[in-house]
Amino acid sequence: MRTLSAQQVAQLARWDGRVVQPRDAATVVIIRDGPAGRETFLIRRQPTMAFAAGMYVFPGGGVQDSDYAPVPWAGPGPPWWAERLSCAEGLAGALVVAAVREVFEETGLLLAGPDETTVIGEVAGLSPARRSLEARDISLAAFLRDHGLKLRADLLSPWAHWITPEFQPRRFDTRFFVAMLPAGQSVGDLTTESDRGQWVRIEQALADVRNGAMQMMRPTRHTLTELLAVGNRPVAEAAAGRAVTTVAPRLVEIDGVRYIDGPGEDL
Repeated sequence: MRTLSAQQVAQLARWDGRVVQPRDAATVVIIRDGPAGRETFLIRRQPTMAFAAGMYVFPGGGVQDSDYAPVPWAGPGPPWWAERLSCAEGLAGALVVAAVREVFEETGLLLAGPDETTVIGEVAGLSPARRSLEARDISLAAFLRDHGLKLRADLLSPWAHWITPEFQPRRFDTRFFVAMLPAGQSVGDLTTESDRGQWVRIEQALADVRNGAMQMMRPTRHTLTELLAVGNRPVAEAAAGRAVTTVAPRLVEIDGVRYIDGPGEDL
């Protein structure tokens, strides 16, 4: 268990007991094998953001209504994802669409290709469409159709499921996915929600959390710790053997001291 942070203490002091319905969300851990070891891409949220301000996070965000629209699709379909994510098929499909859309919006990386076996290469020429997608002028379904692409669901693997504690004013019901960096692609410009993005070795990221150089929420820290234990195994292979169980940390009080329970305190 972990004692509350100063921000959580302030949130709890303002809490009127009303529990906000969490918003469905998807986040993706992008992995690449660098010369010095396995790396992941982390972005730092602007200090002015209402949620996770100044925190290093994986690319991701909330599910939009447009994510429920049918998209050109390759790989395991919504029924397979519904079983792995323990949710309805409609939501499962929307979560996968949201995962691909958010990664593209926030990093310029695109988990899509012209067919079931090909991944698109450099995507710099798609920047105008990417901006339109971020502005919600178009849906991912329309974007893929316009460019003759299919969402490559087989490039994603389910990893975890976290729900924000009940006393927090902004809550998310988030599925975590993992994916390898598509060959031939590189990270583009970041969105205005982030002020920094970087590839970092998983070991270094955890060390930076310990020494205070990086600030991360519990799900991010715990996910990195789990991925460190995977070593150099293919992430899809490691994910295939995982049970995606729901983690919903709760507020508990012991001898007058309040804590948040649940996993994630392994640093």
